[in-house]
Amino acid sequence: MPVAFSFRKAIAGAGLALAAAACQSNSSTSENQGAAADTAGASPLTAGTWRGVLSAQGQEIPFLFDVAQDGGKPTVTLRNGDERLKLDEISSAGDSTTIRLGVFDAALVVRADGADKLTGTWVKYDAPEPYRVAFAAQKGEQELFAGDAKTPSVFGDLQKGATFRTVFTGADGGTTPAVGIITQDSVNPKRLTGTFLTSTGDYRYLAGNLVSKADGEHIMLSTFDGSHGFLFDGKLAKPGDINNISGHFYSGKAGHETWTAVLDPNAKLPDANALTGMKPGQKRLDFKFPSIYEGGSISPTDPKYKGKVVVVQILGSWCPNCMDETNFLAPWYEKNKQRGVEIIGLGYERTTDQKVAAQKMLKMKERLNVGYDLAIAGEANKDAASQSLPQIQKVLAFPTTIFLDKKGEVRKIHTGFSGPGTGKYYEQEVAEFNKTINQLLAE
Repeated sequence: MPVAFSFRKAIAGAGLALAAAACQSNSSTSENQGAAADTAGASPLTAGTWRGVLSAQGQEIPFLFDVAQDGGKPTVTLRNGDERLKLDEISSAGDSTTIRLGVFDAALVVRADGADKLTGTWVKYDAPEPYRVAFAAQKGEQELFAGDAKTPSVFGDLQKGATFRTVFTGADGGTTPAVGIITQDSVNPKRLTGTFLTSTGDYRYLAGNLVSKADGEHIMLSTFDGSHGFLFDGKLAKPGDINNISGHFYSGKAGHETWTAVLDPNAKLPDANALTGMKPGQKRLDFKFPSIYEGGSISPTDPKYKGKVVVVQILGSWCPNCMDETNFLAPWYEKNKQRGVEIIGLGYERTTDQKVAAQKMLKMKERLNVGYDLAIAGEANKDAASQSLPQIQKVLAFPTTIFLDKKGEVRKIHTGFSGPGTGKYYEQEVAEFNKTINQLLAE
């Protein structure tokens, strides 16, 4: 998954290869401990739809969420386009309520701010340095972005789902190619959904509005998945014309790039199976990493994997794109393991403490119902991953998927993962995965 900006530098000639879901993390604080505090305090979360706003870099990153009651306890469901992310680890102490953000080591810490209003902070406990972003929310469903009262333009191509040849440019001038997909709602033309794909991942589910401003029409898209808060602001070169768009991309507390997009139905990315490979003379992976269960270890040479097709997943529990891939792999494994297929997940976590890393991976395993083997392989950066797997030329992204044949030889290395937010690209990803497995099983 993209560490919104650090992974982009992995691709030769590309400035910032986004692993489609920026990632940052480190160790828990007293606020983190507050998540486990007693629930005697009164929660300010009342049932209904809320519009939340993260304030960072002088921008507002909006998102919608629903509050409901489940067994007498509040739940929060983040809404990003068609995606629904249910959060049920919620506790209150005094006037403060902590909403843990799924598998991620992060939370919204909020308190009431008048009738049907919240104020607080988005905190990442495992970020390499203190990470806090101001948060506020107002109850009552609203549009994500409000512009003036002008009727927005209606675009035939956009209502079908338009594809854009996109380039992101970082502060250092480095560029990253991408494919943008944006769709205009056929009933309410103000509303948009979309995503951007790069060679290291996608920006998952984006939603927003076509907004009329004083300087013209803007495509405004945002998302918040607990690990990342993204804002895309793209201005149409001419009102009523989507052929050329340019604007800004903001990621959380500090990430910023500019971007341009040209309408192009044939836009595509480099082959994800050709971005990296094995070093000359190398055919097998040679590793032995500690299992997430104390005292155990995992190696592809273990008897369990002998004579089987093995998929090695390079991931981190902090990485939304990795969670998308895991949400595909976990049920797939349960349906297909009897065919002679195994999966090994190699976790690279934002901590050097193996016990803490194991706890993070165990939480992911439990929440996502992962039945395949998981190991703690190292620290969460691509250089550490490359060093831990020296037979590979370079690990360019989280996730990376490696396919081993029945003889234990590496047959394919697939960089990144196009998640369900990418529509047809996700379907292609799944189809290619199944085709590869079927071919290896048939040998």
